Amino acid sequence: MTVGDWLDSRQPAPPPALGAELRRALGPALGNDASGVAEASLAAAESLLEDALAAGCGDRAQAVVLLAADALVTYAFEAWADEPESLGERAAAAVRRLAGLAAAAPGAGGAA
Repeated sequence: MTVGDWLDSRQPAPPPALGAELRRALGPALGNDASGVAEASLAAAESLLEDALAAGCGDRAQAVVLLAADALVTYAFEAWADEPESLGERAAAAVRRLAGLAAAAPGAGGAA
């Protein structure tokens, strides 16, 4: 099973526009083995959020991008839930990664 197969197996399926954005964000990772779906999803969410933060997140066109980032983070946690003993550590690491994006965003007083 690939990441793309795993995504296709989610129920309920995302609306078409969101599904297309998820596939665009995952890109070549769609063909990777599904064992890497959590990391692929989180990395794609990070990329979407970086782009949205750089664009200022103030444009309605960013809505589907932000929804896709949210869905990808949810999918990462869904995949990690198969190994509950490591979920807390993985969740903390994901939060640090995503919080780092906000801290580095222009105007956030971070490193940008």
